[in-house]
Amino acid sequence: MSKIILNIKNLKKNFIHQNKKVAVLKNLNFSIKKGDLIALTGPSGSGKSTLLHLIALLDKPSSGSIFFLEKNINNFSKKEINKVRKHNISIIFQNNNLISDLNVIENVMLPLLIRNENRQKCHEKSKKILSLVNLSDRWDFFPRDLSGGEQQRVAIARSLIAETDLILADEPTGNLDFKTSGEIFNYFLKLKKMKKTILFATHNRELANKADYKLSIFNGNIKRFNGKK
Repeated sequence: MSKIILNIKNLKKNFIHQNKKVAVLKNLNFSIKKGDLIALTGPSGSGKSTLLHLIALLDKPSSGSIFFLEKNINNFSKKEINKVRKHNISIIFQNNNLISDLNVIENVMLPLLIRNENRQKCHEKSKKILSLVNLSDRWDFFPRDLSGGEQQRVAIARSLIAETDLILADEPTGNLDFKTSGEIFNYFLKLKKMKKTILFATHNRELANKADYKLSIFNGNIKRFNGKK
């Protein structure tokens, strides 16, 4: 079986702004191995979120292909996309995307409940994850009762609990303090040991340099740089 989990070929993404075509991503080519921990870097507006959304099947490229586990996911049916989202790819959104009518632990449990896993086991696992992100005393709060940083930690917990093959994170530590950011990154390292693959967009140089390597987007192109300096 191939060690490559993600293979991007000739990927392009264009948007129309004021009747003009804007090329955000220009002919990207790269691959990622299982168990890699990669920092996605680049200035604001460079296309980091766009790339993550394409990989997460939330948007479609203008042209090119995305191969996940050797299958071209651009050709997936709606049923296949839903299956991949349940079991294989999860994303930590920059704007949290919590469900306001669910409390903290219900938000965290959601990915497991969607898989029809045992509710009691889901509850126990969620409590452990919430302890990791220092929210043990907030499990019965609702999103509106939390600070922005706390909401982000709930979103992180919700994604991590699924333990999917590929975890995508859009500025996961942007609203977190230094200590909590370090704890989240340490959990990424634990997932890496479990052969999970993590691609996280970040402006945090220190965290980026701790990754296995960096993929940097600039002017629509992508380059690889070694990490762990």
